[in-house]
Amino acid sequence: MAEVPTPPPANQDTPDVEKQSNTNSANEGGNGGDTGAGPLNGSTTDDSQTPAWEWRDDPANPYNWPKWKKNVQLAMIAITAFSGSLATSIVSPAHGEFMAQFGVSSTVAFLPLSLYVLSLGLGPVLGGPLSEVAGRRIVYLIAPTLGGIFSLACGFTRSFVGLCIMRFLAGFFYAPSLAVGSGVLNEIYYPAERGLPLALFILSPFLGPGLGPVVGVFLVDRKGWPWTQFTVVFLSVFTLIWVLLTPETYHPLLIRRRMAQLHLVPPKQPPFASVVSQFLTIGLVRPLHMILTEPIVGILGLYIACEFGTLYLFFGAFFLVFQGTYGFTLVQSGLVFLAVAFGCVLGTGMVYLCDRFLYRSKVKHFPPNQIPPEHRLYSAMFGTLLLPTALLWFGWSARPGVNPAVPVIAIALFACGNVSLFISSMQYIGDVYHRSNVASAASANALMRYIFGTVFPLFGLQMYRRLGTGWATSVLALIALILLPGPWLLFRYGKKVRAMSKYETASY
Repeated sequence: MAEVPTPPPANQDTPDVEKQSNTNSANEGGNGGDTGAGPLNGSTTDDSQTPAWEWRDDPANPYNWPKWKKNVQLAMIAITAFSGSLATSIVSPAHGEFMAQFGVSSTVAFLPLSLYVLSLGLGPVLGGPLSEVAGRRIVYLIAPTLGGIFSLACGFTRSFVGLCIMRFLAGFFYAPSLAVGSGVLNEIYYPAERGLPLALFILSPFLGPGLGPVVGVFLVDRKGWPWTQFTVVFLSVFTLIWVLLTPETYHPLLIRRRMAQLHLVPPKQPPFASVVSQFLTIGLVRPLHMILTEPIVGILGLYIACEFGTLYLFFGAFFLVFQGTYGFTLVQSGLVFLAVAFGCVLGTGMVYLCDRFLYRSKVKHFPPNQIPPEHRLYSAMFGTLLLPTALLWFGWSARPGVNPAVPVIAIALFACGNVSLFISSMQYIGDVYHRSNVASAASANALMRYIFGTVFPLFGLQMYRRLGTGWATSVLALIALILLPGPWLLFRYGKKVRAMSKYETASY
């Protein structure tokens, strides 16, 4: 699963552009805050006769774009996220071919998948500084261009080491675009408009890993594994076309351009070294500190990371289980992953329903913009119940004599619970922490996710071969069961936990 967006906090006031131009470098790709909604007067020129200018009312302000233009931008970032995330798992059906062609072990054959996942974890560190100096559009131009070029190199390489390096570099260049997507949403939609666009954007990088093996099995079966990479190239070209159709959205950059057109003195741009220094703090140093000292970040991060790793473990285990238990062909086993994609859609729907009928019903009981963040955890709590149930269901139903539809249903429920846990938890973190702390908390979560997503596939097949489907999946279910109380305890005692935080958090 690729880097996914951090939903912006709903309970924080939108800062004005002047404040944002000074503090924006402390936010990860725009995550965790809104940008550019307030006024900026143009009376800072030498000519005192120059009339005041309001960025809020300017047609160049992305908030003032027509709806169709905003939706084209949404489509672009969603397509980019889908392309970059589908590339993670599209190689999973080629595991056997890698072993046969390159003479590597089963564990080593997972490296092309694992290294791509690892490289995506660099997204917040790379994407933030670049996008806040050069703008969002340059990030989106680089992603499909260089990501596609290195994917093309993957398809032509005849060296396993070369394949691993090229896969890592392809993910490395796609990663920044996945990290700044939520910042783009913050810049084009007002908070009240973001519900559906945010849900669609979050869904896209979840659908990619689910559909990747479905596409990959047909390509590996009929054309060979290089065509999985050529397919990523075709997707990259399609993505690049969408990028070329969309303009810049980063407010500080647009303000500087607009003020130059109006012959006004633009705000000073912070030095690149300062931006990089702040992002290293926000993207690396502070996240590590938050993992160790912040129970909210640590508990939810560990839970999400374990289930993220479990999903990537299944990219190898499902082929072993369904081919070994039911005699499925490679193509039939790959089609099982449609259940993952369907479960992601169900999970997104569950988040929406919880927001619509539970979260919003609480809003009227609290002062404006002061609803306790814990009310964001409803769908996470539902997800915690689904995860161990679905895993045990899958583990002990995937056996001869039981219709294969039964474990497939369990897979869909696991994906539903996984998406519900992730989106709800990240919404909660976005409401709990303020300012750049949101970006650091999100980076901490991403760091844990991608470490687990990289490591889990490397031992998954060995565990399933030695323990069998039932007991191996029961180990994963036990992990989910042990971590289950986390969101429930935070729902009950979250306010007390927030009060003990060393960082600025919501106090209501």
